[in-house]
Amino acid sequence: MSRERLIEVKDLSFRYKADAPLSLDRVSLEVYAGEWLAIIGHNGSGKSTLAKCLNGLILPETGTVLVDGLNTRDEDAIWEIRRRVGMVFQNPDNQFVGTTVQDDVAFGMENHGIDRDEMVKRMASALKLVNMEGTENREPHRLSGGQKQRVAIAGIIALQPSIIILDEATSMLDPKGREDVLSVMHELNKTKGITVISITHDLDEAAGSDRIIAMEKGRIVLSGTPREVFQHPERLLELGLDLPFAIKMRQALSEQGIAVSPDAFSEEELVEELWKLKSTI
Repeated sequence: MSRERLIEVKDLSFRYKADAPLSLDRVSLEVYAGEWLAIIGHNGSGKSTLAKCLNGLILPETGTVLVDGLNTRDEDAIWEIRRRVGMVFQNPDNQFVGTTVQDDVAFGMENHGIDRDEMVKRMASALKLVNMEGTENREPHRLSGGQKQRVAIAGIIALQPSIIILDEATSMLDPKGREDVLSVMHELNKTKGITVISITHDLDEAAGSDRIIAMEKGRIVLSGTPREVFQHPERLLELGLDLPFAIKMRQALSEQGIAVSPDAFSEEELVEELWKLKSTI
């Protein structure tokens, strides 16, 4: 993974009202090219507020947010920042503006003044990347939840961003829809080098990331690889988060007197550990 820094956040604080407590309290972090960063936390922890700060939807009360060196406070840079940092929200219906899939995917490109011939090429490419080719004339609101999110992602891909933020983008989907969307995003991350920032409270989803930061009361309280963060299950429970399946299963086995290596953090590693145990019986 590249160590090229795409986003730099320094001492970021924000509150929604002057007399309200801070939603973000002196947050600092860096996001690197090509990585998958998961930002986890319970409702109200500040993770979605942070996401909106990363592409200038809301501006810092204090501190700075730089995207490729562009400051989100700079009005002349804000549209370029939003082209580079696309956002997929929880409810795709709130993002649709066109009457057909092609109208919706084209909307962002039209706003950025992209030539029509180039728009057609990008639209076809983006829909193919999210496995939605052939849906150009369908009505977005008649699609399934997972299909809607993939169309929303296509509209962002067409703008050729370097970063895509998933703001609880899979939380309203059924398991199949969630799997489809995450599969598309992991493929874009690996093959296209698009940096992904996933805002989630689902630790099974976060387990597939390169790095996790956990938030509480507007502050970063844990940071590291999934393996490093999952070494603190008690702290994750204190944060109101449900542990990944593999860790819960490991704990249940331990309570039954079956010793499984504490290094087994993924389902694949757990299966491997159980296979080893079976082989010794």
